[in-house]
Amino acid sequence: MPCEGCVERDNGSTDATMGFLLLGFSELLHLRALLFLIFLTVHLATLAGNVVIFLAVVMEPSRPPMLFFLCQLSAIELCYTLVIVPKALLGLTADGSAISFIGCAAQMHLFVALGGAECFLLAAMSYDRYVAICQPLHYAVVMSEGLCLRLAGASCLGGFLVALGLTVAVFRLPFCQSHRINHFFCDVPAMLHLACTQNYSSELPLLAACVLLLLLPFLLILISYACIATALLRVRSSLGRGKAFCTCCSHLAITFLHFGCAAFIYIRPKSSYSPAQDKMVSLVYTNVTPLLYPLIYSLRNKEIRGVLRKMLMRRRIAQLR
Repeated sequence: MPCEGCVERDNGSTDATMGFLLLGFSELLHLRALLFLIFLTVHLATLAGNVVIFLAVVMEPSRPPMLFFLCQLSAIELCYTLVIVPKALLGLTADGSAISFIGCAAQMHLFVALGGAECFLLAAMSYDRYVAICQPLHYAVVMSEGLCLRLAGASCLGGFLVALGLTVAVFRLPFCQSHRINHFFCDVPAMLHLACTQNYSSELPLLAACVLLLLLPFLLILISYACIATALLRVRSSLGRGKAFCTCCSHLAITFLHFGCAAFIYIRPKSSYSPAQDKMVSLVYTNVTPLLYPLIYSLRNKEIRGVLRKMLMRRRIAQLR
């Protein structure tokens, strides 16, 4: 029997001609102008930081594997913010932002696909650090250009496929007639909360996606760093251990930021969903952490600092000419 107050097609899913209304931060009308300025400033700074790193690495003639992965990570962050933030900014200019059924599904798919690709890419980067520290003599052979390209391609493909399955599963659910999403983008928990279902079967696709995109890559990262820690314990020189650990700092910081926020939002039952709390955490997840990533790269990664210095030198030389 269909649930009361739902709009369904013949196959039991929501009418594709109906859209949704993203409420965003409509409850904070008195802060709308301030929030818009803050979001816009953070967004522009995020774009600028990731574009600078992306261009600096692309312009570098020889790119070691870590630079290659950081370049891809910056590209993912650029797309990631462009999928979410412009629509959120538009919502701050009115009492909400309308989005079509297809547009909402596309936004969710791209968001999950890019986030999932980043999870897999962080796992690939941890393997790169493992080889660099535990097998330094074989590093150039093992981390070949071909392997880096395959790891990068597999990360994107894995994120795309898991996101596609999750999006199809979520948007086949029946949604209530209000179609008012208490969020600033089409996030998975917000859409599940809107669905007119009372059983836990609707949460199974999200659980499966969490296992594939969060748990599996994080376990691989933990295994890599367990091997790295074991290898570092055998190093007698404290200076040598310090240098080796410094090469992992930026990756560890990004890993804890990315997986920590994602786990808090997605690994919990539908019954514990809190729109206000989720919006604030998602705000950090989609706006603040992408801004911090370029800062972490430039401050903690010696290779990135070297590439940025070279780019600045090229610019100065070009100006002098």
